[in-house]
Amino acid sequence: MMNWNLILENLPLFGKGILVSLFLTATSVLFGLLLSIPLAVMRISSARWVATPVAAFTFVVRGTPAMVQLFLIYYGLSQFEMVRESILWAWFSNATFCAIFAFVINTTAYTTEIFAGGLRSIPSGEVEAAQSVGMRKITLYRRILIPSMLRRALPQYSNEVIMMLHMSSLASLVTMLDITGVARFINAQFYLAFEPFMTAGAIYLVLTLLLVKGFRMAERKWLAYLQPRASEPVASKVQSQRIMKQETT
Repeated sequence: MMNWNLILENLPLFGKGILVSLFLTATSVLFGLLLSIPLAVMRISSARWVATPVAAFTFVVRGTPAMVQLFLIYYGLSQFEMVRESILWAWFSNATFCAIFAFVINTTAYTTEIFAGGLRSIPSGEVEAAQSVGMRKITLYRRILIPSMLRRALPQYSNEVIMMLHMSSLASLVTMLDITGVARFINAQFYLAFEPFMTAGAIYLVLTLLLVKGFRMAERKWLAYLQPRASEPVASKVQSQRIMKQETT
């Protein structure tokens, strides 16, 4: 028999777990965004000594599971004496820092490739138009390429943010009480599995729906200029009707 009263009693604990999950997601996404923009520019560079290290970084990170990366940072680094005796140990002995550090590395790799694809998809005409008025390269990136890249990459980037929210559940494996961590705690304390994890799944679903709605609104606002005009299909239909009328006469 299911015991939902126990879930109601622990709703404040789930509320704290939501705050932890949102904090991990927002912090990781913010730092990942700031790091991935310059890395994306380096990724598409024609100079191989610039592009190759970034390509190697994204390949290694995207080719290994996020859980393995988190375990290597939180558990693996502690076996090295030089790390334990350095000033870095104050950071790497902290579960929150290790979780954010692992998540930032992971989301930076994926976001770099997303933004690099966005830069490659920019029409050459936009670049040529900016160069024709004597715009410097740094100004070109700041005023034309990077804003256009961010707009074009928005649909793919929204998926990365949602995946980052789901990935934050791995923080429970390093003793953090996020949403999944709270469900694991209730399961361990009261030997209930269905109710706490069902609640956690419902919370993730609601948060995901809110993110999807927010990104849909952003896409309608910032990607409207990329959508075909409503008058174009009507005009093409009228033109085709005229052609058919001329052929019949």
